[in-house]
Amino acid sequence: METTPLLTRHKKSLWSRLKFSKFRKKELSSRVIYVGQLPDEQFPPNYVCNQKYNIITFLPLVLFEQFRFFLNMYFLVMACSQFIPSIRIGYLYTYWGPLSFVLAVTLFREAVDDFRRYRRDREVNRQRYDRIVLDSSIDGYRPFAMEHVPASALRVGDIVMLHKGQRVPADMILLRTNETMGTVFIRTDQLDGEIDWKLRIPLPSTQKLPTDAHLLDINAQIFIEKPEKDIHSFIGTCTRLDEEESDSLDIENTLWSGCVVASGQATGLVIYTGSETRSVMNNATPRSKVGRLDLQVNNLTKVLFVATIFTSFLLIVLKGFNGPWYGFLFRFVLLFSYIIPISLRVNLEVGKAFYSWTIQRDKKIEGTVMRSTTIPEELGRIQYLLADKTGTLTKNEMVFQKLHLGNALFDSNNFHEVESLLTQYVTKDSSSLPMSPSTPGWPGVVTGPGPSGGGESPRGPPSPRQVWQAVLAIALCHNVTPVYDIGDQQADEASSDMGSSVMSESCGGAVPQQQLCDYQAASPDEVALVKWTDMMGVSLYRRDLHNISLKLRAANEIMQFSILQIFPFTSESKMMGIIVQEENTDQITYYVKGADVGLAPLVRGACGWLAPECGRLAADGLRTLVVAYKTLTNNQYLEFESEYKEARLSVTNRSERTSAAVARLQRGLSLLALTGVEDRLADEVPATLGMLRRAGVKVWMLTGDKLETAQCIACSLQLGGGAGGWVPAARCSSRRDVLRLLHMLEARDPDQTNLIIEGETLEVCLRTYEKEFVKVLEQCSGVVVARCSPTQKAAVARLLRARGHVVAAVGDGGNDVAMIQEADMGVGIEGAEGRSASLAGDVSVRQFQWLARLLLVHGRRAFTRSAALCLFIVHRGLIVSTMQAVFSVVFYFSSVSLYPGFLMVGYGTVYTMLPVFSLVLDKDISSLTALRYPQLYKQLTKGRQLSYKTFYIWTGISIYQGGVIMYGALVLFEDQLIHIVEISYTALILTELIMVALTIVTWHRLMAAAELVSLLMYTATLLIFTSYFDADFIRHWDFWWKVTVITLVSCLPLYIVKYMHRKWSARQYKNIKP
Repeated sequence: METTPLLTRHKKSLWSRLKFSKFRKKELSSRVIYVGQLPDEQFPPNYVCNQKYNIITFLPLVLFEQFRFFLNMYFLVMACSQFIPSIRIGYLYTYWGPLSFVLAVTLFREAVDDFRRYRRDREVNRQRYDRIVLDSSIDGYRPFAMEHVPASALRVGDIVMLHKGQRVPADMILLRTNETMGTVFIRTDQLDGEIDWKLRIPLPSTQKLPTDAHLLDINAQIFIEKPEKDIHSFIGTCTRLDEEESDSLDIENTLWSGCVVASGQATGLVIYTGSETRSVMNNATPRSKVGRLDLQVNNLTKVLFVATIFTSFLLIVLKGFNGPWYGFLFRFVLLFSYIIPISLRVNLEVGKAFYSWTIQRDKKIEGTVMRSTTIPEELGRIQYLLADKTGTLTKNEMVFQKLHLGNALFDSNNFHEVESLLTQYVTKDSSSLPMSPSTPGWPGVVTGPGPSGGGESPRGPPSPRQVWQAVLAIALCHNVTPVYDIGDQQADEASSDMGSSVMSESCGGAVPQQQLCDYQAASPDEVALVKWTDMMGVSLYRRDLHNISLKLRAANEIMQFSILQIFPFTSESKMMGIIVQEENTDQITYYVKGADVGLAPLVRGACGWLAPECGRLAADGLRTLVVAYKTLTNNQYLEFESEYKEARLSVTNRSERTSAAVARLQRGLSLLALTGVEDRLADEVPATLGMLRRAGVKVWMLTGDKLETAQCIACSLQLGGGAGGWVPAARCSSRRDVLRLLHMLEARDPDQTNLIIEGETLEVCLRTYEKEFVKVLEQCSGVVVARCSPTQKAAVARLLRARGHVVAAVGDGGNDVAMIQEADMGVGIEGAEGRSASLAGDVSVRQFQWLARLLLVHGRRAFTRSAALCLFIVHRGLIVSTMQAVFSVVFYFSSVSLYPGFLMVGYGTVYTMLPVFSLVLDKDISSLTALRYPQLYKQLTKGRQLSYKTFYIWTGISIYQGGVIMYGALVLFEDQLIHIVEISYTALILTELIMVALTIVTWHRLMAAAELVSLLMYTATLLIFTSYFDADFIRHWDFWWKVTVITLVSCLPLYIVKYMHRKWSARQYKNIKP
């Protein structure tokens, strides 16, 4: 066991512990950590908690969420009033039964959901990690020891050893790795949504230590910036006080919480824990989602309540304020409480469960899971769809398609000619050429005025040297690492034990041919480029932190290069660069590749072909990269290295100083080539987007990719509906910039404008001119937000919801969770980026193309069925309440119930429940018609199926039918009151059954069965319950003709109106219905 000198760990005093309170919000600030020592300052515990409730708050919070809606509160008051004998009407179970059922279902669902969250949190918090500590003292020394502790026990300042496949439990600085290359790969799919492995580099001053134990033996001070949300940047410094050595800390030295170690072993220092980690700061608190239909029902309930109070008060006024009038008033309120039927919530809840069940049973979208059964109707009213790009709209599979050299364009049809030119250059054999360069008709040749190798267009056909320079630059300018699938005994000879993602069969060299090579990189674009050079005969053979080796297949030789500097891609520079030195010639070359907007101004000379060719490749949906180079002398490089190192060690204005140093390096670049890479789209995505656009759904793409990449994908997807192409928004940093951008957009035709904007610019615009800018965005035909962080994605969803739009969000990565939770309907896709989005979504699907059927078919049916069900249940309550009002007026404003309690309970359950609930099986149009004519979906977004207009129409129908039935029974009144009950109640049941039949558009066998069963059950009741009905009168002919006349008068006019409406209505779907 290793031994290290004794280091004293500071003890925390009791006073310092008491001063810390988790209830006091702590201001975020930068910090200094000494390696091997725990800081005195208190930081948040490293505990993951996604639960919404605890044992104490569960019942109060759930009940509060339920009874803050007027509908539930009204039911509660009515049920409680039945405990007062003087105003009791009917049986207690008629009020408490349905209310208890709804509350029980809600409590059970919330308890199960929260328990699942608790189990997931417990699993994460109990994951065990190896923490390096000092053991008990032995003769003045403490031996190095390893503690196996849960993630929740980790603190800032702890040194943790992570193994391959382990999740990073807290934000850390990478100190050491056991990889022979001196680097480690991590997976960040649950943080930024990208499935590609990211390269991380340990601190040079700690990586050179012999063992991890020696980390406790050094005197190192690490400065850490304050916790930030930005997952793409980090600033810090590490100073070895014992060696007077300093290292700058950047994003490449970090391990963010939630990432997974993909290769080897990593030892890191915990710098942020708990709520201060990047992943937690970017996560939004899940909100309790309530559907628009539930809110509309709640508002309609308030209208019905006002009607109940008004009717009751009107009867009291007509009756006179004599005696205990307030008691009569409350009894009238109870008598008319059927206006707001307590069974409404029960039917709606069961209907939602049925819709969710049918969605999950649909074989055409197999694997779809409704995780939130409370809001399936929202699928039928979507106005905006916010979609992630990577893994959602695209497969994230890159394929190299085109290479443009200025005087020749090569694609997949003639890449063999590139290989032939390379073979000729490497072997110095002109006979390997497919044709002579001077032969007319060389494919893709364009003429230009300048000599080859400069910034101008090369003249004539491409030369072998020109092709060699371009391919060599592509083979060197990247962050790709080759990984070999070999045995354990050969692992140290070839590479580390990394997993595989992209396989290549030609790794060549000393590696046996049966051993396959895997390329790992932070960007799939780079993997596609390196795979292509491998196909052309220039293979990436070996790479570590300081060296890169290329295998030339034609000559069977290895070219060795030393890596002097690497410049990672940034959104500001829009390019990536590398400085290498060829070992045989000692020639130093700076290679750079990036977006044309960033590199074109830096290329020496006039490149007239670059801009138009970039436009052509982008129009084909390809991601374009410009490749350039510059040869450096030894003195030029040493001068740059000194300036660059000084800039990187600065804590303030580090980004500006390093950018200035690199900008001086980039003067005088020479253009080499233009590449085109295709990001393969997910299956049927363009067709699905077209259907959603015709359905009136505006699709916005929110992606973390750079602006140029997002624009290329948007063109490939045909995302925008305008004919004017995509308009990139200029970067804004002030109110003046935003105002200039607004004027530019307002000057264009909004309906023909497709806007692409970066997340930072959008944030500035919303901070300064939110109202004006959102108005412009709403009018745009298409919108793409590039470089969009998880927090910004959620903010966009919140912004649209605040303006009354129904928003859906779809994504497949952990970076999409906040957006999914913020949207009205969150859709998670089960993909290669994990299941975090799928588990967080209200609905989970396997493919994006299934959204069309999910919205246009199931969303439509869920909303139209729920609207019809709601209106019918309200109609059922209004019609019997109208009859009660007529009865009370006729019989001297008596507060006596028209029907006994058994009949009232039977009316809402036994005799009409099945037919009314069978409306959840109705289909206004077939699924084929809904998908063939997406335009039909537009009318649903307006909510006319459950609008105030529709509600008042059904209210009028209810009053008419209730009045006809009651007055008809009074006109046909005979000797006893029981005859009025028999005639009016029978006519009431028959009217409800007929109204259901008139409402149905597409009959189902279960609908017919429900009607028949209800009719038979009521017939049996007439014959059995003689205490309520006169059996002799029922058998008489007078009973049946009176009931028939009343029923015809109440239903026949409505049937005629409905028939005429169906025949002459101008509604859109009637014109195309087969």
